[in-house]
Amino acid sequence: MSAYADTSLLVSLYTRDSNSDEASTLLRESEDLIIVTAFGESEFVNSVELRVFRKEISPAQAERSLREFQKDLDSRSFLASRPVPPDSYERAQLLSRRHTRQIGVRGMDVIHVAIALEVNTELFLTFDKNQAKLAKRAGLTVRPRR
Repeated sequence: MSAYADTSLLVSLYTRDSNSDEASTLLRESEDLIIVTAFGESEFVNSVELRVFRKEISPAQAERSLREFQKDLDSRSFLASRPVPPDSYERAQLLSRRHTRQIGVRGMDVIHVAIALEVNTELFLTFDKNQAKLAKRAGLTVRPRR
């Protein structure tokens, strides 16, 4: 089976934060292949660089994190790069129309859920509470459970 990891989980996995231990445990216990698209890669890089700007990590730590992420993508050991499915943005618009008024989810988060649905995964990995609500409403199994 495959899973989709949003940026919050990937950043916690590759940089140190309050969710890092849980992210490592979650992936260590999982046998799922984690799907990553160019959209997710792009947001991941931006999030790591933003952590440098906020002085949460050093530039050297950011470079190590980005290298490790790329190494794992290239090795395909547990991360699998997939193209963004063409209907993802249309699905994102539908999800926004159905759910954003009620739960206040951000646009980038809606796109992650839409992509997860379009790549036919059942498991969505996130630490973002609003994104988790949307993923559940869209029919995905969400971990970690909060």
